[in-house]
Amino acid sequence: MRNQTDVVCIIMGGGRGTRLEPFTQVRCKPAVPLGGKYRLVDIPISNCLHAGYHQIYLLTQFNTESLHRHIQQSYRFDYFSGGFVEILSAEQTASNESWYRGTADAVRQNLIHIPLSESQTVLILSGDQLYRMDLAAFVQHHLATRADITIAAKAIPETQASSFGIMEIADDWHIRRFVEKPQDPAIIQQLHLCESLRAKMKNRSTQPYCLASMGIYAFKANVLQACLASEDHDFGKDVLPHALDRYQLCGYLFEDYWADIGTIPSFFEANLMLTDSLPAFDFYNELAPIFSKPRNLAASKLNSCIVDHSIVAEGCILTHTRLNRCVIGIRSIIRQGTQLENVYMMGADRYESLEQLSQNHSNGQPNIGIGEDCYLRNAIIDRNVRIGNHVRLSPEGKPNGFHQGALYIKEGILCIAKNGIVPDNTIL
Repeated sequence: MRNQTDVVCIIMGGGRGTRLEPFTQVRCKPAVPLGGKYRLVDIPISNCLHAGYHQIYLLTQFNTESLHRHIQQSYRFDYFSGGFVEILSAEQTASNESWYRGTADAVRQNLIHIPLSESQTVLILSGDQLYRMDLAAFVQHHLATRADITIAAKAIPETQASSFGIMEIADDWHIRRFVEKPQDPAIIQQLHLCESLRAKMKNRSTQPYCLASMGIYAFKANVLQACLASEDHDFGKDVLPHALDRYQLCGYLFEDYWADIGTIPSFFEANLMLTDSLPAFDFYNELAPIFSKPRNLAASKLNSCIVDHSIVAEGCILTHTRLNRCVIGIRSIIRQGTQLENVYMMGADRYESLEQLSQNHSNGQPNIGIGEDCYLRNAIIDRNVRIGNHVRLSPEGKPNGFHQGALYIKEGILCIAKNGIVPDNTIL
């Protein structure tokens, strides 16, 4: 096994995240709460730590305060380990006044802060994906094939190929072609997974597959530096296609669960999938747990509740509540007679004191959490939302793009923005 200092990990903090609005209005994508108690960025960091890779750089630019605070409170290494998760924010300098113009440009601008030696391997990871990968095995494959660049690949049905960077990979793992989001059906057909690699897959389906780039790369350090000497802005659109004629590129087939959480529907389904009896992604794996901020919260209290296929994180208090396929985040308060169906509730950052509850009553403002006798369906509720009593909310019959106060309808899903207030008796 390689020494952990031979591998440097760079996690991309993502762009503006407009497709995940309103949940990215005040935070970047990697800081969005996931699974009731985690953040999206906990996934790649945990994968790095399980592989023994403790030199981790996180590149950020938009709405970074929440992410920075989470990293500082969650990942602390002792002085002698040499490990770190270092945040590198976009900055303007005397020689460069531009912000990041793409994934490759973000890494280029920060190479001055990342000391690299020629013998090192550099992993480029996304900060907004849900997966569990043995990164040590990925690096070993990279070394065994003597690749200059290795791209993690996921087999997808050809019908989804137009949304991804698609590779044609030979049976010796070498990449022959790389096409970013191909739209021409004839080109997509040319990029079908070859039979020799198909025979190595666990999935024995006969439908046509293509190999999609997961946005996870391993570079020889000197090759990365050479690739970034140009003005290419993005790895998928620019760097990798241009590198095909100059370097040896190889693929790495990943067959376990992987979700690119870049849209409201994908984010919603990734969270509700966790409530399945045997979810595709397992947060209960004791051999490779997902790390996050330790909060020392009390166990959750459920008073006369009916709960079906749901997750309730720590620190919650639910009274006479009915849940059906819900994920209830930390410190959630749900009051008597409320029913939730297909709901991801992110929870709260704090509890309210008795004095604050009294002040809310005096001001006619709902308390943090959900009030009495409410019904919510097909919804994502952000942190610190205040929903009053006798509220009925559902996206059914509402047009896409509908917006009223803190309420948004995005592709058939009701979204309630962070710190939003929904008054008593609201019906949508």
